[in-house]
Amino acid sequence: MKKLHITIKLEMSVPDDWELSQTSEGNHVLKLPDQQFMDIAIEPLFASNPEETWSSTESEDVLNDILDMVESEEISYAFITH
Repeated sequence: MKKLHITIKLEMSVPDDWELSQTSEGNHVLKLPDQQFMDIAIEPLFASNPEETWSSTESEDVLNDILDMVESEEISYAFITH
């Protein structure tokens, strides 16, 4: 079995009222208005042709098999002000 390392880095323009919130495990998530929280994580997408439309699987077994391969996940959040 080989190890696959994936780094996810996004830059987004978000509303000023979004905040960072820390979970009990020390991870950060985004706090949105109205007491909603958002976490951005990987979701496997599939296609029969790489030039066609990609979509998530409808099979929970396939999704669980893929997610079971993930040994750890790290996503960091930071606001940058200029």
